[in-house]
Amino acid sequence: MITSQLKIIEQGLSYLNSVSTEDYTEIVSPNFISSAGSHMRHIIDHYQAIISGLNCELINYDIRERGSKYELSPTLAIEKLHQIADWVKSLTEEKLNKHIMLSTEVSVTNKNIQKVQTSVARELIFSGSHAVHHYAMIAQISFAQKNAQPSSFGLAPATATFLRQESKQANNTAKQ
Repeated sequence: MITSQLKIIEQGLSYLNSVSTEDYTEIVSPNFISSAGSHMRHIIDHYQAIISGLNCELINYDIRERGSKYELSPTLAIEKLHQIADWVKSLTEEKLNKHIMLSTEVSVTNKNIQKVQTSVARELIFSGSHAVHHYAMIAQISFAQKNAQPSSFGLAPATATFLRQESKQANNTAKQ
């Protein structure tokens, strides 16, 4: 799981190293209501919620730094993702299996906060999946800006497995 998380973070770093500040902060309207930087900041917020949650025994994804420096600067987002990667590398089996409370709003019509027990590993899996989902949106923003991203950027692991199997079957069929 650690290796997979690091690969997900590497995808973000690869994007950040390829994007200009102008494209990172641009809102490509009317198709999008937020910038690639907003999506990247949101990804950082989720990982940061787990890191902070370990210290206070409560993960809360609703605490976000909207409009933060990570949203405006690819360079600062790179630095933060490196810090997150270092934190991920430091996780022990004990920390991954630690039971912790999660607090999150669950309603869009009224304030409804629920608390449930979870584990650090489960929330790390969620944050990785969440990052991939936002990478897919960043890929679409990049496409609208005419900036190509690798075809694997924002591709869900299960989709990647499906495509590998499909390719393998096509190759086997072609050989027959």
